[in-house]
Amino acid sequence: MVEVFRTNDLVALSFAEALLKGEGIASLRFDQNISVMEGSIGVFPRRLMVDDDDEAAAKDLLHIAELI
Repeated sequence: MVEVFRTNDLVALSFAEALLKGEGIASLRFDQNISVMEGSIGVFPRRLMVDDDDEAAAKDLLHIAELI
């Protein structure tokens, strides 16, 4: 797994996930549970991870959408 996106903005994260899913690229959110430990104040960014084989396509897609 490789990180393709990192943010504190949950709307941008959901948008990125939807874009990837629309192109058939599976993704996973990392660091989601840390928000429970921090009190849900949004200090720790969440990471969006994809398979190594999908990294280039995912980054291209996120770049076109101006997320990265």
